[in-house]
Amino acid sequence: MPVLAAGFMLSSPVLAQSGFSEGYKFLEAVKKKDGAAVEAALLDPSSQIINSRDVTSGETALHIVTQRRDLTWLNYLIAHGAKVNAADDRGRTPLQLAVNLGWREGAEFLLQKNASPDVSNDAGETPLISAVHRKDLQLVKALLQAGANPDRADNSGRSARDYAALEGKNSAIASAIDTLAKTKGKAAAVYGPVL
Repeated sequence: MPVLAAGFMLSSPVLAQSGFSEGYKFLEAVKKKDGAAVEAALLDPSSQIINSRDVTSGETALHIVTQRRDLTWLNYLIAHGAKVNAADDRGRTPLQLAVNLGWREGAEFLLQKNASPDVSNDAGETPLISAVHRKDLQLVKALLQAGANPDRADNSGRSARDYAALEGKNSAIASAIDTLAKTKGKAAAVYGPVL
C-alpha cells in the first residue's frame, strides 16, 4: 500500500507542484504567458530568478520568448535584468536563436540591448555564420554593423566570409561582408568557442 500512496501523491498536481523550485515555476509562468505570476516572482529586486535556467536544456526565459518570437516579453524580461548573452546547454544565445529563426526584429532588438554578435554555439557557429547560411542579407548587415567578426571561424575552420565566398565573390552577402568589414580591418581567425 505505501507504493500506491506514493503514486497517488505524485499524481496530485497540487502536491507535486509544491516540490518544484521557484526557478521552475518562473519558467513555466513565462512559457504560459502568465504575466501575474511572472511579476509576482520579480517583486524581490535582489532576486536572480529572471536568469533561471531549465535544468534539462539550460534555457532561460529569454530563450523561451525568443523561440516564440515575442518582442513584448523579450523587452519586458530584458528591462528586468535578463542576461542577453546567456547561453543554453548547446551554447545558443537568444541572438543565435533569433537569427536561426530568421526573426530580424528580435535579432535587431537584442543587438540594440548589447547582445554579443560573436558568441558561438557548441559547433563554433556565430550568429553571423548562421545568417550567411540562411542567406539573410538584412541580418548579415545588422550583425556586421553591430561589430560581428566575419573572420571568426567555426569548429570546421570556416568563417562567415568563407561561407559567403562559396556563393561566389559577387554575391550580395559576400559583397556586404567585404564592404562593411573593411572599416574594421581583417581580424585574425579564432577557432572554436571563446570562453
